[in-house]
Amino acid sequence: MILTVTLNTALDLTYGVPELVPHASHRVSDMSERPGGKGLNVARVLSALGHETAVTGFAGGSTGAVLRELLAGLPPQDADTKAENDATPAAAPITDALVTVAGNTRRTIAVVDRATGDTTQLNEPGPLVTADEWTALLGRYEELLTGADAVALCGSLPPGIHVGAYAELVRLARTAGVPVLLDTSGEPLRRGIAARPDLVKPNADELAQLTGSREPLRATRDARRRGAHGVVASLGPDGMLAVTPDGVWQASPPAKVLGNPTGAGDSAVAGLLSGLVEGLSWPDRLRRAVALSTATVLSPTAGDFDRAAYEELLSRVGIEEHTTAA
Repeated sequence: MILTVTLNTALDLTYGVPELVPHASHRVSDMSERPGGKGLNVARVLSALGHETAVTGFAGGSTGAVLRELLAGLPPQDADTKAENDATPAAAPITDALVTVAGNTRRTIAVVDRATGDTTQLNEPGPLVTADEWTALLGRYEELLTGADAVALCGSLPPGIHVGAYAELVRLARTAGVPVLLDTSGEPLRRGIAARPDLVKPNADELAQLTGSREPLRATRDARRRGAHGVVASLGPDGMLAVTPDGVWQASPPAKVLGNPTGAGDSAVAGLLSGLVEGLSWPDRLRRAVALSTATVLSPTAGDFDRAAYEELLSRVGIEEHTTAA
């Protein structure tokens, strides 16, 4: 079982409009809602890849109730493909191990301009989490670690949670002997990386904020020196750069693509984590991560990945090994 932690879960609302015009009223052409937050997005992709997954974090109020109802009834995103292709793995179950809080789960609102494909995102801050609720989460987390093959700690912190929360969760995972991946930003990333996670996955902006450098290789090496066992930098259309104890690799998609990048980074995390659990080599982990993230950009539904595009891209992702030491 792979465990994902989303301290600041969300109900993701996506509105499509023919064209987004500032200061104007818009008629919505299409709308979707789904359980969200980075770790829940990761779990959905892991499920589609055939990995049994548990999700924990906080959920509360009427929005949290809707999120959990949607999570319980989440259909396999690859169901149509499965009917046509028996080689496609069946979606694995996602276990709801969320901790109930008194506050109301946040909503995130994405407005997609169908004319350009651009997305405007509005993110609420999340509920105020009490000290007792945090203690309950720690207890649940330690229980779940006993059956976990790996854990991903993902996303922002809700109000009330101390800035060193991810560092605390990293240390608990290391004590339990469970490989841990950290995907957050700002001060929680700075403190979390010092707790020595097995892997961190910043994007280019998060990496620059952490290290002060925008040169990818220099910044990624600097991030690893701060405590992470390995660092995989997400470079958007330029792919991913991995600095690890086993070497340095850059993986690139075969061509730049246009589409909605929402959830692409979460799909990359799912690719890295599933590759770790399956014992894949670093180049193969990176191929999967880049193929999944690119296929997510190409998906008509934000946060899903296009299964056919993923399978076609997997063999076409370019891998370059750097000869200099990590």
